[in-house]
Amino acid sequence: MKVNDVFIKQPCAIYERRRFLELGLSSAAAFCFGCSKAEGKNEDTAVVAPDWLTEARFYEKINDNLVQCLVCPRECVIPDGKRGYCGTRENRGGTLYTVVYGRVVSAVSDPIEKKPFFHVLPGTKAFSIATAGCNMTCKFCQNWTLSQSKPEELRSQPMTPEQVAETAFASRTKSIAYTYNEPTVFTEFVYDCAVAGKNTGIHSVVISNGYINPEPVERLGEVLTAYKVDLKAFSDTFYRDITGGDLQSVLNTIKLLKKLDVWVEIVHLTIPTLNDDSRDLTAMADWLTGEVGTDIPVHFTRFHPMYRLTNLPVTPVSTLERARNILMEKGMKFVYIGNVPGHPAESTYCPNCGKKLIERGYGWSVGDVYLKEGACVFCGTPIPGVWA
Repeated sequence: MKVNDVFIKQPCAIYERRRFLELGLSSAAAFCFGCSKAEGKNEDTAVVAPDWLTEARFYEKINDNLVQCLVCPRECVIPDGKRGYCGTRENRGGTLYTVVYGRVVSAVSDPIEKKPFFHVLPGTKAFSIATAGCNMTCKFCQNWTLSQSKPEELRSQPMTPEQVAETAFASRTKSIAYTYNEPTVFTEFVYDCAVAGKNTGIHSVVISNGYINPEPVERLGEVLTAYKVDLKAFSDTFYRDITGGDLQSVLNTIKLLKKLDVWVEIVHLTIPTLNDDSRDLTAMADWLTGEVGTDIPVHFTRFHPMYRLTNLPVTPVSTLERARNILMEKGMKFVYIGNVPGHPAESTYCPNCGKKLIERGYGWSVGDVYLKEGACVFCGTPIPGVWA
């Protein structure tokens, strides 16, 4: 039985149960919009007003006012008046609504390297937006105050897709990044913002757990430039016990994105004792080289104790270096180490001549770039990515 079978087969007060069992706390988050910050709940948004509601695009009506959400592999069956597992999709009278469309809880310009994207428009800024909610419950989540909160618990700024694109353009960013919480739960808003962005010459990039169904991926593939997937482990047990998701669904997303010709980068937050086993990393390397090729950048990033995993130590740098070596020995060409400022493996090297092509330093800074029309200036080897 899959981990999510209980949610698929037993219509119930899914979101309320999850909140009681898994959160058991009220959370506050920093709201950053236009360089201003505030903390705490917004008591004025205790109830989601009807004018916030937008009909969801990926669901089916069943009967007796039941609906089944189809945006992610959980495929929640939701009774009238209740929400799905992620807390962002609500059944009202047999119609499924997204209650986070246009409800931006964080908006700030970030270096695109922070996402991290190392092969997408290096040295540029991304206008980064988030809503509340997530369809996973990772015990190590670094943005849990956003991802594990109800939409009505966080202060939000109403924005239309056109306003998002106009703000991105006015702030001289080259892309809109959908990040911090899980973009899958606000897929409709992502798509509409990406369309508006394209109309103003702005790219769109998604930073995601990859736990999403094929149909919304295919729709997003029409308008996205790049998609970063967290491959959190190469272990079904880890996904079940630590994230509440499943590995195969994420692997399917990576393969589909590659087929759709969306640029993909992968992040593996490497956690001591939980997902750093050499056998699992070797299996991951074999899958990547066999299923999606050797050009996809992989980032092994350092874990810091956070949220519900405060009993584990910071990842040793030697563990990240071992993981990197395993993948490179299997033929992966672009393997990086993250959250270790100043480490040589944060820079990009030509897989043919070995010369440093993109120098990265502290604070996601980018130094010299030795690329010309997407190729190494020293030997002419094409370097895959989105450079222009």
